[in-house]
Amino acid sequence: MAKNKTVYFCTECGNESPKWQGRCPGCGAWNTLQEHMEKPALPGRAKTAATAGQRQPKPLAMLDSGDEIRFSTASGELDRVLGGGAVAGSLVLVGGAPGIGKSTLLLQICNALCAGRTVLYVSGEESEKQLKLRSQRLGVAPEGLYIFSETRLSDILEAVAQIQPDVLIIDSIQTVYCEENESSPGSVSQVKDCTMALMNLSKSQGITVFVVGHINKDGNIAGPKVLEHMVDCVLYFEGDPNTAYRLLRAAKNRFGSTNEIGVFEMRDCGLVEVPNPSQMLLAGRPENASGTCVSCVMEGTRPILAEVQALVSKTGFNVPRRTADGFDINRAALLLAVTEKRAGMKLSLMDAYINVIGGLRLDEPGADLAVVLAIASSYRDAVIPGDLAAIGEVGLTGEIRAVSHMDQRLQEVARLGFSKCVIPRFGSEKLEIPANLTVYRVRNIREAIETAM
Repeated sequence: MAKNKTVYFCTECGNESPKWQGRCPGCGAWNTLQEHMEKPALPGRAKTAATAGQRQPKPLAMLDSGDEIRFSTASGELDRVLGGGAVAGSLVLVGGAPGIGKSTLLLQICNALCAGRTVLYVSGEESEKQLKLRSQRLGVAPEGLYIFSETRLSDILEAVAQIQPDVLIIDSIQTVYCEENESSPGSVSQVKDCTMALMNLSKSQGITVFVVGHINKDGNIAGPKVLEHMVDCVLYFEGDPNTAYRLLRAAKNRFGSTNEIGVFEMRDCGLVEVPNPSQMLLAGRPENASGTCVSCVMEGTRPILAEVQALVSKTGFNVPRRTADGFDINRAALLLAVTEKRAGMKLSLMDAYINVIGGLRLDEPGADLAVVLAIASSYRDAVIPGDLAAIGEVGLTGEIRAVSHMDQRLQEVARLGFSKCVIPRFGSEKLEIPANLTVYRVRNIREAIETAM
């Protein structure tokens, strides 16, 4: 009789090891290997061509090249992040911290999904009465919505076979368990096995599956890292639970871009879409205060205005502090060095703090110029006009370089009521400048600082 095989999986990278080690040989992380018991296949269980169904290898020329079937979730922000809507037969993983609004978002879209479709909502964390109360609060009462409070995978698959839904929602994957696996629910092996079963169900029957996954203290989805490789789309719901605004990002998307973001506001009636994130991010901006500047960044195809704040003060330590929230700390140190060298500011003797308002993270170089102007404004204690924005990439010699989608950025700047904008001189000859916007074309950060202050 064959014995069970014990292997160890890394929760960070999914690397498999035959024995436990303190450090993962794949990614180098410490104390991430967890035990997984693999049972041998029973005799007679091997699939042959006659019993494996209708799936057979096909030549590439014979494959169907039609477009994927997309359908709207009636949530414009969610559709944007998904790449234009949900895809039939896809497996979508929605991750986020507890209480961030994952279950609320998925229950709200059931109203639109049930228009011509059948939805099965499986909850392993809430009872049927709790789901009923929450649906009444959110105003969700479609006819094609079925509620099932269950955690055993076999019962869930039987319910799917009975109802034959078009959309399946699992809340959450950490509560579902497979009886054949002796591990506890939420373990690495249970999460992996259950997700594999749901993926086979989605691909074989064309069911769109939404899976909710909790994140750990490191900000990653709990369970093996291989879980994110198995699904078609990975969405992260971000935001401070103590604030009203939430950001939805795509970390992986096989059917669209990963650069789009969706913005929601949490209210008593549930999540409400924010169609104009720029206005939200600029709300409450201080007047006549130094150390603040506005830039326009591209989140996918959407231009968004973001406020960058900087505080420069004399240090009380031998080594000055460098802190950045919402901006890459290495990029911030580079811009501080360029500003000191090319603009003549003694920032090496100063503590520098950089913050992006609204929980937005600026990863593109178009926000470099706004960061430099905010630093210079705080250093000189000079106020940058409230109706001025800055767009441009900063090089090591202090030059201002052009960035992409400048026409769209300028249109968004003008639409939000800004009358002045500092842009790079190079590449701005053929731009379509809005009528109510005055642009200042600069070549380096010295010109930009003198123009803005």
